[in-house]
Amino acid sequence: MEIDISTEYSEFLHNNRIKVNKYLNRVMWFFVVTGPAIAVGIRGGIFYDITYATCIGISVIIAILSVIHLLLLKAYPSKKFTCIFALTALDFLLVYMSYSHVHIYLTWFLVPLLSLLFCDKYIYFYGAALNYILMFITTWLTAPFEAAMRTEYESASEYFMDMMSGFTIESIIMFASGYIIGKLILEYFKTLFDQYRLIIEQERSMEEKIHLLDSMAEIYDNVNLIDFINNTEMSLRDSEQKKHGIDLSAQTHTIMNQRLVNQVMSDQIDEFLAFTNIKTIRSRLSHKKLISADFIDVVFGWFRAQYITVDSTLDGIPNVVIYTTRNVDEEKRREEHLIRISMTDEMTRLFNRRCYDEDLNEYRNGALSEDFVLFSIDVNGLKTVNDTKGHAAGDELIKGAADCIALSVGKKGKAYRTGGDEFMVVVYTSDPEGLRNDIKNKSKEWHGVYTEELTMSVGYAALKDHPGVSIDDLEHIADADMYAEKEKHYKERGIERRR
Repeated sequence: MEIDISTEYSEFLHNNRIKVNKYLNRVMWFFVVTGPAIAVGIRGGIFYDITYATCIGISVIIAILSVIHLLLLKAYPSKKFTCIFALTALDFLLVYMSYSHVHIYLTWFLVPLLSLLFCDKYIYFYGAALNYILMFITTWLTAPFEAAMRTEYESASEYFMDMMSGFTIESIIMFASGYIIGKLILEYFKTLFDQYRLIIEQERSMEEKIHLLDSMAEIYDNVNLIDFINNTEMSLRDSEQKKHGIDLSAQTHTIMNQRLVNQVMSDQIDEFLAFTNIKTIRSRLSHKKLISADFIDVVFGWFRAQYITVDSTLDGIPNVVIYTTRNVDEEKRREEHLIRISMTDEMTRLFNRRCYDEDLNEYRNGALSEDFVLFSIDVNGLKTVNDTKGHAAGDELIKGAADCIALSVGKKGKAYRTGGDEFMVVVYTSDPEGLRNDIKNKSKEWHGVYTEELTMSVGYAALKDHPGVSIDDLEHIADADMYAEKEKHYKERGIERRR
């Protein structure tokens, strides 16, 4: 059955509006403390043109608007007018604050930015248009007061024209940028849903094939009885069960294996022919109950071939052998899945410390190419975030760091989480400094729910810069470079690190 992608996408937008409305309502409730915060500033002599009545008004207005929006959220959580009310409420709060001489120039552009979260161009058009209209009206109303407070303006109209010209240019730039960003986001989501549909259809197709195979197959796909006394073979799955002669002087493989070899993966054919060589089976199976090996069928995936001793001489040489093949593709996939889990960090989905140590052992035993580079990366300020914002914020920071690293590294190498906030990267690149900058730039663009900022100290050691050194020496050099970066980071921010 084909998936209706339009229905899935509409459901996504529906759920997205609900989630964004919930977060906006929390933001609105948070703004209730704006009034007391400004009052503290008045008390401290920071604000001179603002009254305590304004503080009370701000808190009361936003509390009322928050209650109304909460009621709308409960009754109509995904409706557009619930979204529009939240944006309108924030805009009118800005009008009130501006008219009360609370300067919030940058905040004017927050509402159109928030409207992008709804993934709806009409809501964005509304947010941008209302924002500009109210900005225009508020600037006009406050122009006499602001012009009187500033010596560089001779009249209110001069102040108004000066401010609105800047606001207009900024609004146009913001509107165009926001429209492009919103369009790209919608196209990206639609692409994701198209890919999701293809993946689901492929999974369903695979499930149907597996179900068909399971219904047709018994325990073994092929069962062949080989008699070395009479030199015959017979398929036990054939209804006739006809015996075929084996000429050991000229024949190296049974009829069954002559057929199966055509289905074996090309790079495993030699191995398959060696394992199924009829002339060596008795010696290899001597004193053994069975021997087995796994190969890949180009159509059905992994299968297991087994030779089982049925009857043997007193000195353990097989006389009668059963040869079986059985599809073990699902079993192999489970094994691969378990191996992948054991090598993967659960939180970040990067490779874990165990995988890093095993890979490092392989590098120690092999030759390294000239473009081999080892990166050492550490998240800055994780302990502070954990202590001040909680471990959920700390986990978010670690996941954000992992995402930035994974996106930067891509297919150039492997990224590992080797400790709490410690990461290692092994790449093959001629431009390690470019990769370091990519990681830092992506961390600058990252913003979380609990934490707005993510910075990482990134150090590296390139083999071409340190020819002849061991992999362990490169690791120490990369660590030293990372710690130097960390010291530089804290020094630039004036933060005293605890030793």
